[in-house]
Amino acid sequence: MSPGKPRPLARRMSAIEPFHVMALLARAKALEAQGRSIVHMEIGEPDLPTPRPICEAGIRALDRGELHYTPALGLPELRTAVARYYSTRYGVDVPAERIVITSGSSAALLLALGVLVDPDSQVLLCDPGYPANRHFVRMLNGEPVNVPVGPDSDYQMTPELLEHYWSDRTVAALVATPSNPTGTVIPPEHIARMASQAATRGGVLLVDEIYHGLVYDGETRTALEASDDLFVINSFSKYFNMTGWRLGWMVAPEPYVRELDKLAQNVYLSAPAPAQYAALAAFEPETIAILDSRRDEFRARRDYLVPALRRLGFDIPQLPQGAFYVYANCSKLTDDSYRFALDLLEHAGVATTPGLDFGTHRAAEHVRFAYTNSIERLEEGVARIARFISTELKHPG
Repeated sequence: MSPGKPRPLARRMSAIEPFHVMALLARAKALEAQGRSIVHMEIGEPDLPTPRPICEAGIRALDRGELHYTPALGLPELRTAVARYYSTRYGVDVPAERIVITSGSSAALLLALGVLVDPDSQVLLCDPGYPANRHFVRMLNGEPVNVPVGPDSDYQMTPELLEHYWSDRTVAALVATPSNPTGTVIPPEHIARMASQAATRGGVLLVDEIYHGLVYDGETRTALEASDDLFVINSFSKYFNMTGWRLGWMVAPEPYVRELDKLAQNVYLSAPAPAQYAALAAFEPETIAILDSRRDEFRARRDYLVPALRRLGFDIPQLPQGAFYVYANCSKLTDDSYRFALDLLEHAGVATTPGLDFGTHRAAEHVRFAYTNSIERLEEGVARIARFISTELKHPG
């Protein structure tokens, strides 16, 4: 190939966007390298370390030399432990044979979509929503259909919206509860109706539950209560504080398990063995007690941050019920949330995520704040935002 000739690039890449927040994160790191203090409210990663019992289980596995491939569906003992967790935490009976251990929840989503999506198949997704989901559909040459959602539906898909947007080419609808970026939860009765609607139309419902365990108001209920004919995705990253271990799981309808096994073998062979052995300790009572106390800390952060942001002029119609995000309407302060996020970083030293990262529906009116930082740092961040609004916005120049 001659140096001047364009290199081949798959057409799908034109529809796959980067995480726009990564540019802000890179700039934040550059500013910190220059000696600037930055309050990080952009990263969707718990600031708390992996609980010690999990780390110790991982160390023991390394000492035993547990560094070999595992079955593609995961360690049998870990699949059994996940099944037991559904029984003790949710009162739901899930056979271990339906549980697939994956290399992070992203791999679980990709596998699920991989066995469902043909070229030109449609998948319904909420807008705003986690951006990688629509890109997974694109990678499979399917068509993501963004369903605009707002405060009137708690930023969630509803049975009525599913009915309206489902077409002859739709094979699945993907929802998240609690959601990223809004932290809102879908009522169990809506999950049941949407699962039934999808099944009636020859499709399926996929439910992202990776922020389960981080629900602050009311009882947490899994979509598996509603049906055995839906996919449920979960993760060891968020509630279990195991982001870098790259481990997740999926509960799949029984008829799909063999196909998922086959696909996993070809995509990544198996999830990391040391991470799987470490995760066996994630469900022990000692670990759960640590994690639940951390959930209480996240609740306290939410209860501080939401009213503080509202006092500064951000419109937050719903108190987030879970996860660790606040999706705030900033239209009283700016008509360009991406520019607002850039200026907030440069002038105030506060890093946030612009709405552009989560879709197109009213994206320029929103920014996401992550309360993955101590209350003391959140207080500092709020104080800086207040000064920025009073000086840079109300008295520019």
